[in-house]
Amino acid sequence: MTNIHPLASVHPGAKLGDNVEVGPYAFIDDNVEIGDGCKIYPHATIFSYVKMGKDCSVFPGAVVGAIPQDLKFDGEVTYVEIGDRVNIRECATINRGTKASGKGITKIGSDTLIMSYVHVAHDCRVGNHCILVSYVGIAGETDVDDWAILGGSTVVHQFSHIGKHAMVGGGSKVNKDIPPFALCGRDPICFAGINIVGLRRRGFDSDTIRTIKDIYETIYYQGNNVSDGLAKVEAGFPDSPEKEEIVNFIRNSKRGIVRGNEINEKGIVE
Repeated sequence: MTNIHPLASVHPGAKLGDNVEVGPYAFIDDNVEIGDGCKIYPHATIFSYVKMGKDCSVFPGAVVGAIPQDLKFDGEVTYVEIGDRVNIRECATINRGTKASGKGITKIGSDTLIMSYVHVAHDCRVGNHCILVSYVGIAGETDVDDWAILGGSTVVHQFSHIGKHAMVGGGSKVNKDIPPFALCGRDPICFAGINIVGLRRRGFDSDTIRTIKDIYETIYYQGNNVSDGLAKVEAGFPDSPEKEEIVNFIRNSKRGIVRGNEINEKGIVE
């Protein structure tokens, strides 16, 4: 049974699943699909061409599916697609895609938390189990892979790529790709190690974490450029899913990966 408050505005063309709750003054437009068990809180707005999975929450002031803030947009039909169990907190904004990019869709994976005042621009792809902390802004056509965490007030340049299990410190300015399993921060942003705490929480064993650490030491801290470091990794480390993930990510990076930390004369990373 769907529970729509009498002060809510729901277009008759919207499709709402079972046990959906819609609060007062919420707005749901035509051509919207909302899965079972979702909660649309008061004053939330969902514009046309949004498809939302099960058990999602959209909090007050959030706007999902507004047209993209992109001068190439010409009124074409484009989409927002949201997975299951996604929480979209207060005043977050998720824009539709643009056809000019060749995608025409903005995607949010399942089990992802979009905190207050986050902005997800046109044609972005955010994976599963991600956390975008308050005031994060990701510009158009940014890819955020599964389990990545972006700290509060981080801003991400368009066309950037954030790898799996990466963590970016709050207040960072991301203008290069963040490789998988990495911990990055500082100003200007740089590689600061691997996301050990996150990997442990997700069940990575000590040997796997050590291998990831050794791979990045080869790339960043042995005097190699990135190409030479990758060649040494490919030749010197046994095959594993983690090695494959790192090598493929860096080889396919279009913007290049973040730089490494500086090492002083005592061999201490600064």
